[in-house]
Order: sequence, then C-alpha cells, then structure tokens
Amino acid sequence: MTWPPFLLHALLAGTAIAAAAGLVGYFVVLRAQVFTGDALSHVAFTGALAALAVGIDERFGLFAATIGVGVALGGRGRADDVVIGTVFAWILGLGVFFLTLYTTNNSAGNGNAGVNVLFGSIFGLNLSEAVTAAIIASVIVAATLVIARPLLFASIDNAVAAARGIPVRMLGYGFLALVGAAAAEASQAVGALLLLGLLATPAGTAQRLTTRPYSALLISAALAVAEMWAGLALSYTMPALPPSFAILAVATGGYALALLSTRRRAQSVTASVVVSELSSKINH
Repeated sequence: MTWPPFLLHALLAGTAIAAAAGLVGYFVVLRAQVFTGDALSHVAFTGALAALAVGIDERFGLFAATIGVGVALGGRGRADDVVIGTVFAWILGLGVFFLTLYTTNNSAGNGNAGVNVLFGSIFGLNLSEAVTAAIIASVIVAATLVIARPLLFASIDNAVAAARGIPVRMLGYGFLALVGAAAAEASQAVGALLLLGLLATPAGTAQRLTTRPYSALLISAALAVAEMWAGLALSYTMPALPPSFAILAVATGGYALALLSTRRRAQSVTASVVVSELSSKINH
C-alpha cells in the first residue's frame, strides 16, 4: 500500500509535535498551569492572525507571540491566574481585530488561512513545512528532557528547590518559553482553539495511570504520539472527520477510559478493605 505524501508529511510532523506536547504538557498539568496553556492558545490565535494581517508567514507570529508571552509569564515564577485572566479577553479581542483586518485586506491571498489557524491544517503541510515542524518539535523535546530533573523538583516543592540552589526563576522563564513553543507547534496540528487538549489530555491520562513522575512523563509522550497516529488514521479513513477533531476525540476517549479504570480500581480496593475489616470483626 502506497501512502499519499500529505499523510506521510502529517505523520512526520505530527509524531514530533505530539511527543513535544506530551512532555511539556505533563509539566503543565503537574505545575497546575493548565490555565496558562489555555491563555497561550488565544495568544497563538492572535499572533498568527497578526502575522497574516501584515502579510508574513503565520508561523512567525505564532512563535513570536506564544514564546514572548510565555517568557513574560515565566518571569513571575508560577504564572498568576489573575494576571492571565485580566488580559485574556483583550488578547482574544485583539485576535478578532486582526482577523477582521486580514479578511478585509486579504493580505495573504488565502481565504482559508483564518480557519486553519483556529482548527489546524496538518494535512495541508508540504514536505518543507513538515520537516521544519519536526525539527523544532525535536528541539523542544530535547530541551524538556535536559531540564526535566530540576523542573520536576521545582514543580513539586519550589521553596526547597530554591534552597538547594536550583535556579527556579530561570526555570520559570525557560519552561514557559517551551510551553509557548509547544503551543505554537500544536497549533499547526490541531489549531489554536484545540491545542490545550493536545497539551493537557495525554498528561492527565498519564497521571491517572501512574504516580511515578518519570514514568508518567514518558507515558504522556507515548500517549500523545499514539493518539496523534490514531486520529490521523481515523481522519484519513473517514474524510468527513477533521484531523483536529479526530485526534482530540481519541485523546478524550483515552482519558475517559483511564478515569473509569482508576475509579473501578479504587472501588475494588475499598471493597476489599471493607470485607477484610468485616471478616476480622466476625472472627473476633
């Protein structure tokens, strides 16, 4: 069977993007910064449309906006939800302004570009774009693995990590810059509106499956890649399903299964404890 080039390009870029999102997303969930990821999705939308409005490649706007805002938030150590919420609506409104400006002037000559920013266009990547996305995602993966140990320490106990000499402030800058880069990458696969799902859902599933941090980190990345492959395959075989929807549907299904599994396990353990206590009382 010969696979069409667009599917191979999507698999190449999607695999690397998913691995990066899975690794970075684990720390986003661990550090309770999911709201930050949500805010960056709107920043990605605004940045991409700003670039389109002035007639340049949307990827420049994506990365400049998400990494810039990520670094700004990282300067606060753990980003303040109040600060994020204050600018949240303004950023989204700015995105709508740039969308209006772009559609009015049609700067890039592509009427579908605004939709692609919102919902992704992974099947529309050419070989050059797919290779570029894969290289950038691989750099994000490598950088995340390099800082994983001190970042894990700082995520669990920031004060103790600082006392041990770990540069927690610089980690805050670095990590949220990586979140910004991962958000920009994920936007190309599932769009700005849905990128939070690719960052948070595999990580949430991994945390349901194990309490060991390093195992959860690897499981999160593996799940993200598997869900990317499954979603792309589903969308390819059922063209009516957009890739972004298919990918997130598979990811959500995986989380639901993990949630049900852990609840049943907890109920089973509770029942065993109750039976054991009752048996002990009867014997006495």
